[in-house]
Amino acid sequence: MRGYRVREFAELAGVTVRALHHYDRLAVLRPKRTEAGYRLYSLRDLERLEQIVALKFLGLSLKEIKALLDREARRLPEVLRSQRLALEEKRRSLEQAIQAIRDAEQAIASGKPANIQVLAKIIEVIEMQENTEFMNKYYSEEAQVKLAEKRKEWKPEMQAEVTRAWTELVRDVEASLEEDPKSEKAQALAVRWKKLVEGFTGGDPEISKGLGKVWAARQNWTPAMKEQSAPFANPKVWEFIRKASA
Repeated sequence: MRGYRVREFAELAGVTVRALHHYDRLAVLRPKRTEAGYRLYSLRDLERLEQIVALKFLGLSLKEIKALLDREARRLPEVLRSQRLALEEKRRSLEQAIQAIRDAEQAIASGKPANIQVLAKIIEVIEMQENTEFMNKYYSEEAQVKLAEKRKEWKPEMQAEVTRAWTELVRDVEASLEEDPKSEKAQALAVRWKKLVEGFTGGDPEISKGLGKVWAARQNWTPAMKEQSAPFANPKVWEFIRKASA
C-alpha cells in the first residue's frame, strides 16, 4: 500500500502541513513513521482526516473528536444527534432574533420609533442563546440532548408560570427564616423547592448533576444570568433550604 509524505498528503487532502503537524501533536491523526522518522500517511489516514474535518465543521473540539474517533463507532450517532439538536436550537434562536429585528425595521420604516418591547425582545433572544451556550459546558452530552428536547416543547407561558412559582417560594422562605428547619412549615417549603427543581430535571441524574455544576460555577455566569437570577440568589434562603432538606 502506498504511503504519502506529509506535503504530498496535505495537497491530496486539501489541508495545510501545519494542520497535519498540529493533529499529530494532539494525537488526533497519528501517521506511521519511516525509519528516518518521516511521517507516512495512508488512505486510512485520509478517511480519518475527512471525519475530523466533518466533525470540526459540526462544532466539536479536537479533544472531543479524538475521544470520539478513538472509541467505538456506535457513539457517532449519539454525538451527531447532540450536535443536530444544538444547531436546531441555535437556528430557532436566530430565527427569533431575525424576526425581532425585522419588527424593529418595519416600525422604523413606517415612521414609528422601535418601541422598547421590540428592542427588549432582541436583547432577550441574544442573551438566551449566550446563556444556553454557557450552561451546556457543564452538562454531559446525554444531558444536553435531553435538555434540547425539553426546550423544543417549552413555551413562554410555561416560563412565566415557573418564574412565578419560584418568586413566591423564595418570598415564603424569606418570611420563614426564623423557623426551625425541622418544623412542619420548613419541611413543606423544602418539598415545594424539590418539586420545582424536579420540574426542570425530571428526576434525571445526568441533568441534576449538570445543574449542580452550573450553580457551583455561578461566579463565572454571564452578566445576564447573574441579573436574571438575582431575585433567587439570597444565600440565607439557600442555607435554610439546605438545612430543611437534610
